[in-house]
Amino acid sequence: MMNNKNMMLNGMMGLVVGDALGCPVQFLSRNEIKKRKRGPVTGMEGFGTFNMPPGTWTDDSSMSFAELASIKEKGGIDLDDMMKKFVQWNFDGAFTPFGQAFDQGMTCLQAIWNFCARKDVTSCGKRGEYANGNGALMRILPVCIHLVMQQTPTEEAVDQVRKVTALTHNHLRSHIASGLHFFMVKSIMNREANDSFMDCLQRGLDEGFAFFKKDVENHKELALFERRLASLEAFAKVPEEEIKSTGYVLDTIEAAIWCLITTEDIKTALLKAVNLGDDTDTVAAIAGGLAGLFFGMDEIPAEWIKEIQKVDWIIDFCKE
Repeated sequence: MMNNKNMMLNGMMGLVVGDALGCPVQFLSRNEIKKRKRGPVTGMEGFGTFNMPPGTWTDDSSMSFAELASIKEKGGIDLDDMMKKFVQWNFDGAFTPFGQAFDQGMTCLQAIWNFCARKDVTSCGKRGEYANGNGALMRILPVCIHLVMQQTPTEEAVDQVRKVTALTHNHLRSHIASGLHFFMVKSIMNREANDSFMDCLQRGLDEGFAFFKKDVENHKELALFERRLASLEAFAKVPEEEIKSTGYVLDTIEAAIWCLITTEDIKTALLKAVNLGDDTDTVAAIAGGLAGLFFGMDEIPAEWIKEIQKVDWIIDFCKE
């Protein structure tokens, strides 16, 4: 088992850097990024989609910081407090680079409005087929790291991940996506010295699939994920043109994992994720969080970290 010192910082810095790399080209198609005057993304850029300076992070990082703040203050998972932190983020600009929230997803916004109206964490998240954007998956990393660090029993940990996901995205597909993310985080954090990144991801996914298979009601949704993620060796051979990088949770988790298993280091993985286009910040944030956990913050290009807005605050905030 590896030393988990500064795991939260490693993972969160990977997430923030991926998010900031993707921010300026968010919503541009793969083709549009390729055909830009400056060509594909090769490093930290500024302005673009949201007209923000280089190193600006979006809702992915802000909502993750909101959850981490709640975990630190409450000493664990407190759903009511997490929703209150999301309210502070959305209305007061807490946990943002410049004191103002931007790039909020509609499903997350709806959940925040519902919570403000009803003060009920069990009913604020959207249900149904259209509640399967990536707005819960993008922020689940600090919850997963915390649960692994606390050595929370698997059954309880997956239930906590489900409840945090359901605050905004209360559909089984999103619950499974976040659950699989938890198992990958657990596998990375508990790895042996000679395990490759793909070994860690595959072992995590295998354990996740076995866990969810125990309940027959999960089988239909699980099949959507198993189609490609059951064998990462086979998935790594899928060509780029077959990889979708939209805001749909299934596309996002597939795209992030594909970038990780078809590259050798964190820099190449994040640039590949961003240059897929579409939901660039979230695909890169999810890839970055997992890669940061595996490779460590020291493997992220120093010139990228240096440009991250409020980087000193992030480092202090994430250190255990």
